[in-house]
Amino acid sequence: MQLSRNKEYSNREADERASNFEIDPADIFWLDFYCSFFSFAGLLFISAAGAGEPLHRDLQPLPRRARQPRCGIFSTFGTQRDGNDFHAFWTEFEYGATAWWTTELYLDGQTTFNESTVFTGFRLENRFRLLQREHLINPVLYVEYEQITGADKILKEIEGHDGESDLADSNAALRKEHKHELEFKLLLSSNFKGWNVAVNPIVTKNLLPSEPWEFAYAIGTSRPLMLKASPNRCNFCLENFVAGVEMYGGLGDVQSAGLHDTSHYLAPTVAWNLPSDWTLHLSSGFGLNQNSHRLLLRWGISHEFSGFGEAVRRLFGGQP
Repeated sequence: MQLSRNKEYSNREADERASNFEIDPADIFWLDFYCSFFSFAGLLFISAAGAGEPLHRDLQPLPRRARQPRCGIFSTFGTQRDGNDFHAFWTEFEYGATAWWTTELYLDGQTTFNESTVFTGFRLENRFRLLQREHLINPVLYVEYEQITGADKILKEIEGHDGESDLADSNAALRKEHKHELEFKLLLSSNFKGWNVAVNPIVTKNLLPSEPWEFAYAIGTSRPLMLKASPNRCNFCLENFVAGVEMYGGLGDVQSAGLHDTSHYLAPTVAWNLPSDWTLHLSSGFGLNQNSHRLLLRWGISHEFSGFGEAVRRLFGGQP
């Protein structure tokens, strides 16, 4: 009788544990949708003909036009082994202060499933155009200050020895770590027969004296599905769609530089530039080794406020 009762309790406990691992059918639907979409986008990239901007925000080579603001909301869904999957999100406020300088503010947050939603910090970014005119290679200096917690999961860059296991702890534990970092990039881009190619060497320094300099990279290429613009204003013309592929990852630090114990991702990407100055961004990053998240799905929407600077000058009696 006692053995039978223990068996009953064991079965009940097993059922309760199993219920914790149930997958919402809606999650399966969206995962299938995104995987199918990005597979199709990858095929478009391979077969398309058509110059476009790089799709990854950090690969964009040139500063915003002077007095031209832009705002956007972006998200990253990441799978997490030995932990809970997460949805990280950030809001961008960007302004082209001059023809050679763009400044931007990021506000970051994230939701870890079965845990909590937390605000994880802010970033201040500046881009400086080093050459006035277009050249074969166009360099832009990128400087960013970050004040974030260890719970930040937007994964804008993968630096040093960053890996999936770093984010496996709970939000409560990760929030105890506070980071003050400076990040430097040299954004190098070139346009050739409709293709845009961008390479970003990255150097990061946590402002704690004991922390080493870290290295990273991001490379990408993209092009519109059609170079020749339609004479009519339209939303679905092929020249409004830009497809590409990107690769990014860490390169260790000054104490242990190289590929050992680093993570890397390959991501097909697509952007839809609407005539109304709205842009939709979609990307799917696939981890290339055991240190990487298996999947990083990114999406976002941004809007550029054309004519903002001229409108402000007219408002205060200036000339446009």
